[in-house]
Amino acid sequence: MQIAVRGCQCNSSSLNASYDVIKFDRVGDVVTLTDSIIAVIDDDEYVLDSLKNLLESHGYRVLPYNSAATFLADEVIFDIDCLISDVSMPIMGGVELQLLVGKERPTLPVILITARPDVNVSNIASFNNRGFFQKPFDMSSLLQAVESAIRPVP
Repeated sequence: MQIAVRGCQCNSSSLNASYDVIKFDRVGDVVTLTDSIIAVIDDDEYVLDSLKNLLESHGYRVLPYNSAATFLADEVIFDIDCLISDVSMPIMGGVELQLLVGKERPTLPVILITARPDVNVSNIASFNNRGFFQKPFDMSSLLQAVESAIRPVP
C-alpha cells in the first residue's frame, strides 16, 4: 500500500508544496511504516536485481552494489539498517566485508548468501550475523531474516 503525503518545503521567497511516497507493510491487522534501508551486495547482476525487486516489493529501500568496494566507497554504512552480501566476490568477499563493517558498526545486521557449497561457516562472525543462505534460497525465509534483523524484539 502506498499513500502520498503532502509536505511543505520553505525557502526565503516562497512556500512550495511537495509530495513524498511512504510505503507501509501490513502485519496482521496492523499497518506499520517501512522506512528501512537494505544494502545488497552481489557481483551477479541477476541475483542483485532479483533481491532488489523482492525487497522493494515489500516496502524496503534498497541500495544495490555489485562489489564490496563500491559499497564502501558510497559511505552509507551508518545509513543502512541491514546488509545482505554474497560470500564469494572478487577482491573482497562477504565474510571479509562483514568483519570490516563489524569494526565500524558492530550492531549492523548482516545476512550472507552464497552459491558455493564449500563455504566454511566457522569463519563467519556471529556478533552481527543474522542469517546464512545457500543459493537458491527460499525468498520468504530471507524476508523473515531481514524483518527479524531490523525489527528489535520488544
